[in-house]
Parts: sequence; structure tokens; C-alpha cells
Amino acid sequence: MLHHLDQSTDLPVRKPKPTRYERQAPGQLVHVDIKKLGKIPAGGGWRKVGKQAGRRNSGKCGHGYAFLHHTVDDCTRLAYSEILEDERKETAAAFWVRARKFFNGHGIAVTAVMTDNGSCYQLQNVRRRTQDQVKHRRTRPYRPQTNGKAERFNHTLASEWAYAQTYESDAARAASYETWLHHYNHHRPHTGIAGSTPAERVHNVPGQHS
Repeated sequence: MLHHLDQSTDLPVRKPKPTRYERQAPGQLVHVDIKKLGKIPAGGGWRKVGKQAGRRNSGKCGHGYAFLHHTVDDCTRLAYSEILEDERKETAAAFWVRARKFFNGHGIAVTAVMTDNGSCYQLQNVRRRTQDQVKHRRTRPYRPQTNGKAERFNHTLASEWAYAQTYESDAARAASYETWLHHYNHHRPHTGIAGSTPAERVHNVPGQHS
């Protein structure tokens, strides 16, 4: 506990509260991220069948990674996500086209995105393939919390979907993702937006419909 005391006064050192921010309107900033998720081998992983059988199954078809590409609106927390096979630039550009269509369908015009510095979502690549002119903001180096809305979404999907139950196969888990994502957007209360769901927040942002 000594590292929590000021060495000259022996008084507790108060850690500064983290700076939290939230855009005032949907689309002003969308967080873009990719989460690598280990695939479940055919027959089930160790969580399902135990470590010994899980090791045997890991040599079967299904080993490797799935790549969850997702976008989260900063203001509403509305999320669009897909499970894809890789994180190549071409895959990212095609995903971004579909993500923009999703947000447009909810009346959200995206004007800026935030990605990490090593992301395949470098806007010069996306723009070249999609003719997109959104502003690009990057996270601070070695500070993933800068892209906090996406990080929070990663934690939520891990605890409430990916590892919330045991699955017989990777295909079984993937098949349940769309249902979970609909629940997240339309039925799951979000503490960061006063208990509203993201879909409710889209239609009830203060000042949006006055």
C-alpha cells in the first residue's frame, strides 16, 4: 500500500478520476475495433468437454481465430458487428460499407471514426475503396482505453456471449451472435446511458428531435 502514499507527507494519494467523454449526437464519433476470438474445435473445447478431451478436439477442424469486426456509436452505444475470417484491408473496407449502411438505416450519419494506430481500418485504405470522407481519429499509443466504448463492448460480448455458455462448436457459437447483438441493441439496459438501450437512445437523444 506504500505506493498509494505521498512519501513526503505519508498522506494517501488520490488518483485522478478517469476522464469520460460522450459525443452529444449520434454519428459524431464511431469507435471501430477488431477482437480476435479463438475458435471452438469441433466436438467442443475444454470448457465443454474438459481439458483432456478438449486437447484432442483442438487438433480437429475449427482451430484458429475468428475476427469480430465492430463499430460502436459513441453517443448511443448502438453497435454493428460481424464475425469475419480475417483482418485484411479489403475485408475491413467491405465491412465498413455495410456498417455505414446499418447506421444510415437508423438515421445516423457518421462524420468521424476512431481506430487504434495499428488497425487495418486506416482511413486512406477505406477511402480509396469506398469514396468515404469521414474524419479519422486515432487512439493514443499504448492507451487502448482511449477507444473505451469499443473496449467496453469487447468485454460485454466476451462475458455475455462468447464465454457465457459452453458451445458444441464454433459454428454453434457464431450462429447465436446475431441474436445476442439484437438483444444488446434493443433489449439490454446500458448503465452508461442511464439504463436505456442503444436503440432507445438513438430516438431519445436530448435536442435531437426538438
